[in-house]
Amino acid sequence: MAITTPSPPAEAPSKTPYIIAWACCVLFYFLQYALRSAPGVMVPELTAAFGLSALGISALIGLYYYTYSAFAIVSGACFDRYGARYVIPVGLVLMAGGAVLFGLGSNAAAQAGRLLQGAGSAFAFTGAVYLATRGFPAKYLATAIGFTQCFGMLGGASGQFVVAPLIHGAFSWQQFWLIGGAVAAVLAIVVLVVTPGGHPVQTPAQKSVLSMFTPYRSVLTNPQSYLCGFAAGLLFLPTTIGDMIWGVSFLRAGWSIDYSEAVNRAAMVPLGWVVGCPLLGYVADHYGRRKPVLIGGALVMLAASLVILYAPHGVVPPYLAGFLLGVGSGAAMIPYTIIKEVNADEVKGSATGAINFLVFTLSALMAPIYGWALLELSAGGVLGIEVFQKAGVIGVAGIVLAIILSLFIRETGSALATPLNRPMPPLQPALGGV
Repeated sequence: MAITTPSPPAEAPSKTPYIIAWACCVLFYFLQYALRSAPGVMVPELTAAFGLSALGISALIGLYYYTYSAFAIVSGACFDRYGARYVIPVGLVLMAGGAVLFGLGSNAAAQAGRLLQGAGSAFAFTGAVYLATRGFPAKYLATAIGFTQCFGMLGGASGQFVVAPLIHGAFSWQQFWLIGGAVAAVLAIVVLVVTPGGHPVQTPAQKSVLSMFTPYRSVLTNPQSYLCGFAAGLLFLPTTIGDMIWGVSFLRAGWSIDYSEAVNRAAMVPLGWVVGCPLLGYVADHYGRRKPVLIGGALVMLAASLVILYAPHGVVPPYLAGFLLGVGSGAAMIPYTIIKEVNADEVKGSATGAINFLVFTLSALMAPIYGWALLELSAGGVLGIEVFQKAGVIGVAGIVLAIILSLFIRETGSALATPLNRPMPPLQPALGGV
């Protein structure tokens, strides 16, 4: 009788291609953040080129966020429907086209370009998280997402500190946008080549456009998704609104600090974010606990905010409180990890799209509310320290509310050894891209 030997088990697909693709998508995220913040250092040039007032320039730059918020939902659906191989290059091409249009010098082209930049940029972070989920073990996922956000903030800083001298020396502001578009186009080709395929083939019933958004039914009917989204959004407010919009004004009008020093002090918050995102992500992964790190970072934010707003001037070193606020705000990225772990594997792209939409929508709604509060409290007069202290209650209350919401978020860390934290099964090879 012939003796048969069992065939060896098939090896799991290598994770390395996903990690390489993730690294390329991190560069995409860096570039989109640089293009997002670059207009802030070329306001005089844009004003002269387009003949717009300061309000008109603000409206032009702000067009980015309309399409970014909307396409945060579209991008998540696209990743779950089509995978990453073709979706990420499409985002890069949209952003490249938007950069080129912005650099043409026409008002109408600049408006269309800014809208395209926002639409394309919405695919960067979602794509990076999508690839990180498939390239890294679950216990390192928060670290990978933290490093992704770290590079994004470095891109935002580069869009100011690097671009400003370039457009006043090496080349004009129009050339900057044309070069940025060319870099994005080249990166699109690289991503298309290195990103692995293997996304499951869709059945005819799943190929309709509306079917792309079906995964959101699962994400948006999960109460944990809203807890993650609103907790993250509230923790973003002290940095995106409190520091990046009003930080310099607070320091100048409130404490009578000169412009250059105020800029340097306000810059400590994003610098702290660069440190805090990967650091807190690593701590959450190392100890296998998400919630204690999330709440701990929020408490650091709360303490730093109270010191900045209400402590007598000079009690703490000038740069320390802002840096600690930025480090603590790195906790805002932890819900991005949790929302993927409290939802099914097949809707992870939509989960990231949903939290991005909630975070940016909350920021868009609160920015005018905070500005209105400043105007009301000052009675249309001078913004002084007392006005900022009273309006600052909004940010402080937001942090407190985020901590309360975090108490109800489900713990998903690897220390629990729950089914949600088991390694993902290998992807099955199929026609089409990932």
